[in-house]
Amino acid sequence: MNEQQILLAFGGIGIAALGCQWLAWRLKLPAILFLLLTGIVVGPVLGWLDPQELLGPLLMPLVSLAVALILFEGSLTLHVSEWREIGSVVHRLVTVGALSTWAVITLATHWLLGFDWLLALLFGTLTLVTGPTVIVPMLRVVRPKASIANILRWEGIVIDPIGALLAVVVYSFIISRAAGDGLSHSLLTFGGVILCGSLFGLVGGWVLGHILRRQWLPEYLHSLATLAAVLGIFIASNQIMHESGLLAVTLMGMWMANMKGVDVRHILHFKENLSVLLISGLFILLAARLDLNAMIALGPVVLVLLLIIQFIARPLNVLLSTFGSKLNWRERALLAWIAPRGIVAAAVSAIFAIRLDQAGHEGALLLVPLAFAVIIGTVVLQSATARPLARLLKVAEPAPSGFLIVGANGPARVVGKALQHLGSRVLLTDSNWENIRAARMENLPTYFGNPASQHAEAHLDLVGLGHLLALSPSGELNALAAMRFRHEFGHQRLYALVSGQESQRTDKHRASHEHRGQALGDRALTYSQLANALNQGAELYSTQLTENFTWEDYQALHGPRATLLFARDSSGWVYVVTPERDLKPGPGWTLLALISQES
Repeated sequence: MNEQQILLAFGGIGIAALGCQWLAWRLKLPAILFLLLTGIVVGPVLGWLDPQELLGPLLMPLVSLAVALILFEGSLTLHVSEWREIGSVVHRLVTVGALSTWAVITLATHWLLGFDWLLALLFGTLTLVTGPTVIVPMLRVVRPKASIANILRWEGIVIDPIGALLAVVVYSFIISRAAGDGLSHSLLTFGGVILCGSLFGLVGGWVLGHILRRQWLPEYLHSLATLAAVLGIFIASNQIMHESGLLAVTLMGMWMANMKGVDVRHILHFKENLSVLLISGLFILLAARLDLNAMIALGPVVLVLLLIIQFIARPLNVLLSTFGSKLNWRERALLAWIAPRGIVAAAVSAIFAIRLDQAGHEGALLLVPLAFAVIIGTVVLQSATARPLARLLKVAEPAPSGFLIVGANGPARVVGKALQHLGSRVLLTDSNWENIRAARMENLPTYFGNPASQHAEAHLDLVGLGHLLALSPSGELNALAAMRFRHEFGHQRLYALVSGQESQRTDKHRASHEHRGQALGDRALTYSQLANALNQGAELYSTQLTENFTWEDYQALHGPRATLLFARDSSGWVYVVTPERDLKPGPGWTLLALISQES
């Protein structure tokens, strides 16, 4: 390929990757599905992209480095302290349940496809992992009950690094056994891989964490230093003991995630963005290398394997993991249906297959088409059927119409109770324990902590919530919360009270409108106005309109004493009233307004 063709190829990959990510965002489906399909179309189908011709000898080293960075980013999310918080069902899903899935897939692969036991074991480890990158988009579409959503989300987060680590260990054993002279030498080589990978990973994580904790580098260099350290540890570990690098970077990430005094949030955000770039390009390139003839040659046996994974391996996993739990059969059935495969299976299988083939392991190249078939099959099948199944089983949440309320102060509690009476789900957040305690005494659901914190990112349950009400007296916290949840809820569903101080500032000294959310009430309220009105005897009243008591009658009755805050239409949807929103309530609507006492 000449220089112009190479540039066109890279530009085309970039545009295709962006298009796939955008389409996944719009359709709320896992991006991996569109990336793999795009790679297959531009590669083996149309012949527009040949990764081997494009990158030559650089292809596999780049794939190896990309896989190392993806595994490191995944391992940064595994906090040992959270292991006690995720519940017994998730514990069993990623231990006993994962072992049962591994066993079923291993046996099926060995008997159906004739893989030897070691290769079948490796394929079992590659395909037992779900991962947050495929689970989270699916949950947004399916919207199951909070109990199910939390289990699936935590399973994906926890099993991702565990499954990757297990795959690396099995792969290391296969490589060492192939290179060894007898079982004893194989075990010695395997031990060397584990020892070298563990030593480099743990020491590398400790050194880098120590550097970050001591502030020996300016913050703007933290991400670059981490990137360089990960690549350096990966390469150095591989140089000392062949194929120990992936284990090293996985353990390095886990060590840093659990090291006291080391804040990895900004590094994790950088790595997440980098992972999106790497995953997008990597999967298109890997799919473009796919041998469709090899996949077709596998024949109907692939469908049998998919059926075993879907109808035997996963249900058995869930059966063992939920035994004795409070989940009913409907919730267990949906858990047993949702387990799409993703990043680990696609990325790691490609690099392992080539290395094993070079080491003379017969049938290793079949790992790639088989893994891709499982990924595409599980993602397509479950994406298309999970939402209807959740509705059929009656374990799906309604449209996300609830309210995340920032603040559990007195006015926020009054608003929360009123919304509950309208039938809306609410969740109040606050860092003040007295406020949280008072809210719990009033039977209001709460989250004790800052909603923009790292802990909230992992633990805050947003299922069923579709609006943000920032009712804190701190204008800065309200603006921060609006910025934090803009992606989840969208700009049109962010609402806030501004503090009295904030309302008196000029535009030069206060957060922009898009960052602080829309004003609350048909006459924009500040926090002090709402609090003072409630202290002086004003109350939140709900009134239902009828044919005989219309919107015009309501306005004539209450006049300027009423500040309309919310309106529920005849279908049950709750609208937040703003100065800009022109509502025309009709019969069957319920109005919720702050009505002051007669003067």
